[in-house]
Amino acid sequence: MRLFIDARRSPRKHAQMKILAAMSGGVDSSVAAAVLVRDGHEVHGVYMKNWINEENIIGHCPWEEDIEDARAVAEQLGIPFRVVNLMTEYREKVVKYLLEGYQSGITPNPDVMCNREMKFGVLWDWAQENGFEGIATGHYARRVDVESSAKCSVLSAQSSETQHSALSTEHLLRKAAFIPQIHRGLDPNKDQTYFLAMMRPEQVRIAHFPIGHLLKPELRDLARQFGLKTAEKKDSQGICFIGQVKMEDFLRTFVPDKPGPIVDLEGKVRGEHRGLHLYTLGQRKGHGVASPIHKQAYVVVAKRPETNELVVAIENEDTPLLWARHAVLHSISSTGELLDTARVLNAQPRYRCPAGLADFKPLGDGRAELTYHEPQRALTPGQICALYDGDRLLGGAVFESIDPIP
Repeated sequence: MRLFIDARRSPRKHAQMKILAAMSGGVDSSVAAAVLVRDGHEVHGVYMKNWINEENIIGHCPWEEDIEDARAVAEQLGIPFRVVNLMTEYREKVVKYLLEGYQSGITPNPDVMCNREMKFGVLWDWAQENGFEGIATGHYARRVDVESSAKCSVLSAQSSETQHSALSTEHLLRKAAFIPQIHRGLDPNKDQTYFLAMMRPEQVRIAHFPIGHLLKPELRDLARQFGLKTAEKKDSQGICFIGQVKMEDFLRTFVPDKPGPIVDLEGKVRGEHRGLHLYTLGQRKGHGVASPIHKQAYVVVAKRPETNELVVAIENEDTPLLWARHAVLHSISSTGELLDTARVLNAQPRYRCPAGLADFKPLGDGRAELTYHEPQRALTPGQICALYDGDRLLGGAVFESIDPIP
């Protein structure tokens, strides 16, 4: 049964559009689709089928339940819905990247790559072929359209070229009037712009984030007002494509264990690890080395592939190798303006970590030096570094190398 979407609409900033809403079966993407319907857009729902785990070999993967929840919400909203099978592309563009990264000793981020390569990549290619003008997701992020000087050029052209139809002029204005930017979501506890850091400018132009202005409690209230089936559904945790599965369990299914010694900074053997790919710098738990002192713990500070050693140390404010200020970035990606000049910016080294002020110095070929004003904990090769100007997402890059403080 279609829900009645009330008339309490947000102020209209854009003309009505045909938008594909990526629906994961969770409450966030459900409300995102509902807001778009409320605001008068032509909305179609889609579930990206990226992974299948029918044999349940690595834990609970609720993809069937998620599809049914997404379908039920689409029916409530009265919008078309379909499942798009992208498993082949996902294995090639994201799963391969993840497994090769861990096997080489770095710490990749599949969620970031999913957004760039899949949601706003492969799925957008499909959407364009089917006549859609944009893609919407349930990310806690805001798209802010800044007026462009190009709008004036289009208006001048209209006055001098009277043969332009009103339709073509409207199309040009929509393309030229604004420069889209991505800003942090207003809920500081839910902001997800970090996961959008590697998006390209052309992807930002077609992206819509209908819930970025909401706090999580407000979103839940809105879901209840809409009467959505997912209004009380718990948020999912785990890897972006296989649901409630621990990364360690996933890796051990596809990458063989390679045991080796766990040593401290003095070289004393403290235990045995199952494979360097199963650990990351800064990890406090799961390495099996017991804490010698109450309220103090061993933390992973280095991985030595040449000797297959995992290095741990007691964590404190000046633990050697755990802290760093200087790093080199590669694969710099901009969401808009080019990141090709030296500047001071805010650099966020991982999700749920505060962004720190840093000096950014381009080196060419998509690389840059990054020098934080204050030491940062556990900077890690392979991780994504999101770059900001205040709340505005400038882009992102990958940590290539770190100079730890000895």
